[in-house]
Amino acid sequence: MEVVPLWSHRDLRFVVETLIPERQDPEHVIQLLQEDTSLLEAMLEDERLFQQLMADDEILLSVSPGFFFKVLLLRTRRDLQKELYTFERRNLQRVVLFDANRVVELLSQPPVCDYLAGLLASFTRIHSVTIPIRVRPGIWHRLRINDLDVDSMIRYAEILDEEYRFGVYQRIADACLFLTGVFPEYLETRQRYPSAGQPRLRLRSSVLHTLEDHEAYGRSFYGLAARHPLARQQGLDEVLSTLSEDFVLAEKPLAYLAERYLSLHKHRLFDL
Repeated sequence: MEVVPLWSHRDLRFVVETLIPERQDPEHVIQLLQEDTSLLEAMLEDERLFQQLMADDEILLSVSPGFFFKVLLLRTRRDLQKELYTFERRNLQRVVLFDANRVVELLSQPPVCDYLAGLLASFTRIHSVTIPIRVRPGIWHRLRINDLDVDSMIRYAEILDEEYRFGVYQRIADACLFLTGVFPEYLETRQRYPSAGQPRLRLRSSVLHTLEDHEAYGRSFYGLAARHPLARQQGLDEVLSTLSEDFVLAEKPLAYLAERYLSLHKHRLFDL
């Protein structure tokens, strides 16, 4: 996932119309917000903006997904500033950890917060593609690659030369973080219903692994992506390294957001 500017003109107009509807010069205010990121950041934390976003079931028709999730992540940060602990899923149980301050510190890093908003936005549309792979002369295999099928993406990465693996490494790690943070219930299926020692329950086309497997994959592939030459060229090496080191910590704002703000609506937002 490449980090792209989160704010469209439509997003900024939504901010202006929601917070200062009395202004007769919205385009001038939009221009000011484009130039003053600190002012915009403060406005994104306004309670009225959050309430307006949450009141509309079709809000993604009015604002971009990246904008929507950035506001929710900022609200998550604000809420967690009042908490002492977070919950963590381990062995099918919720474990209390006194690390809310560390989650707040993580979200207070603008590159990390923006990356997580972009990550969530990227999974509002799941992409699949089928490519032919030459097994041996005259024999071809069709590999179906899906944004949420970690196994297929790992197989795809294995057939690429290292110089072309950066985007795949990154997407594997993104999928792991998305699933462990937003949809951990899917990853617990195997633990609840084991089958002959070998997982055969499937999420789309993928063999389900445990939540801990996905965490291990996520740390490893964010690390591989961070060390790839393209990461530095794209200015992503530091944020990817941070997510590799603090992968489990990065799950927590996603889990909090999904449980507290999205609830049952997450299946409508994400095509899973």
